[in-house]
Amino acid sequence: MVPPNPQRREPWELDKVLYRKRNEVERMFRRLKAWRPVFTRYDKLDVMFAAFITVALIAEALR
Repeated sequence: MVPPNPQRREPWELDKVLYRKRNEVERMFRRLKAWRPVFTRYDKLDVMFAAFITVALIAEALR
């Protein structure tokens, strides 16, 4: 859920912790998409796709 417009008559309550976690997840997917040229050539098997996702997540965590 996104923050309400301040000009709104009845703004809804914003859960800032949940909003921050959602943002972190969205940024992680954006960083994983940068790895796409590397693993799209090899993802014909489910095992290979999962392996490349794991490698990308490890590399991002170490970064």
